[in-house]
Amino acid sequence: MRVHVVSDVHGRIDALRRAGDGADALICLGDLLAFLDYADPARGIFAELYGADAAREFIALRTAQRFDEARAMSARLRATLDGDPAAQLEAAAHRQYAELFAAMPTPSYLTYGNVDIPPMWAAHLRPGQQVLDGERAEIGGLTFGFVGGGLRSIYRTPNEIDDDTYAAKVEAVGAVDVLCAHIPPDVPDLLYDTVARRMERGSAALLAAVHRTQPRYLLFGHVHQPLATRATIGGTQCVNVGHFRASGTPHVLQW
Repeated sequence: MRVHVVSDVHGRIDALRRAGDGADALICLGDLLAFLDYADPARGIFAELYGADAAREFIALRTAQRFDEARAMSARLRATLDGDPAAQLEAAAHRQYAELFAAMPTPSYLTYGNVDIPPMWAAHLRPGQQVLDGERAEIGGLTFGFVGGGLRSIYRTPNEIDDDTYAAKVEAVGAVDVLCAHIPPDVPDLLYDTVARRMERGSAALLAAVHRTQPRYLLFGHVHQPLATRATIGGTQCVNVGHFRASGTPHVLQW
């Protein structure tokens, strides 16, 4: 059995079309949308609505961790739009999702990232694409568990949830062969982004589940340039499957 795993697609439609080549199934660990592209400020929903120059300024503020100023800038820009800003943002996200789900190979098993907008997914799902969050699926004789979303942070991305709600989803999954999540467990080397020079939030509940149930693998994404891509905890291999937007290459899991 061969499964390809991707995370942090962020609008990489061209590579997503090929992500399932040679695989029996594709797993996507979320962050499909490209809202703000730090590598190319001309890309993404923010640039589509406000222009590349505004995106560069917004990125500079966020990189400098001047989040209040960035939010104030975003509010000023929203006021300049003709019509309903929320409707325009929603329409831009729907356009991206339509292209992304059309490009995604099947069968696919998906869970949400922290920048995704879960209520929008149902309108774009196609046959053979299954969304799981706090749920399990049997793939090739192994049990896979899926936990979507991110934890509350200073970045205030769209799909952040409180720690107790996240922990309840981990508990609902229970013991599995492969545990799949968007965010890493709470292990410092797996959380530090060497380019952004900051710690991302990881889940203590995921880490506790690894210690308690010892899945073969814990697969995740979220941290684009991690200090460490792997860690071994008991009999569990914890693996960052990579920043698919940058690499265009899926992680390969075979058994």
